[in-house]
Amino acid sequence: MDEKIKIMIVEDDPMVMEVNKGFVEATGGFEIVGLARSGIEALDLMIKVEPHLIILDIFLPDLDGLQTLAEIRKRNDPVDVILVTAARDSETVQKVFRYGAIDYIMKPFRFDRFKGALESYRTLRQALTKDLLDQEEIDRHLAAKQLAPPEKEATDPIQTDIPKGLNELTLKQVLLFLLKQTQALSAEEVAEGVGLARVTARRYLDFLEKVGKVQIEIQYGSVGRPINRYLAKKE
Repeated sequence: MDEKIKIMIVEDDPMVMEVNKGFVEATGGFEIVGLARSGIEALDLMIKVEPHLIILDIFLPDLDGLQTLAEIRKRNDPVDVILVTAARDSETVQKVFRYGAIDYIMKPFRFDRFKGALESYRTLRQALTKDLLDQEEIDRHLAAKQLAPPEKEATDPIQTDIPKGLNELTLKQVLLFLLKQTQALSAEEVAEGVGLARVTARRYLDFLEKVGKVQIEIQYGSVGRPINRYLAKKE
């Protein structure tokens, strides 16, 4: 399956929407075909853009995510859904899976977790291109999904205790910006790209380097002090 998987993102917070878009783009192999900020808008838009996969938040204006998911299933739309939400009560989680969501990602989420969900979905779609599957193939896919080793949270900036004065969402935006780059950037270049003061960008970059998400390359010029340049570790 060579064509990109079409994704629609449903999220009412503009900043979180940008983070989700950046995570999808940083994963590769997916195409964002629609953005919606409410349940009703999502139901209307998906008819036009025909996504393969919807990244859906629960807390939305008008219809919430659960109502939206239930309506998708009622209409028998051929689309898969991953919930990305801060809701963590067991009743909500049970309803999500009863309505047929294929994954549930809790906020604040890690890039590795988000990327893993998309890659698992891509593997599933590739497996389902065959006309017939045997039990062994189905069991292999389920085992890969259920028995995957847990991620090491201690090295992830989203799960590590963030120092006072740093904002979690801004941290994600800085990391996303670096993930999109093909070469190391200076703190000044990152600041300009994200829209921060240079000294503020430097604080976020130093923290990301400390937790192992960014590596530093030192550039020596002909005169003056050497410049630290930052490059995201795309593991």
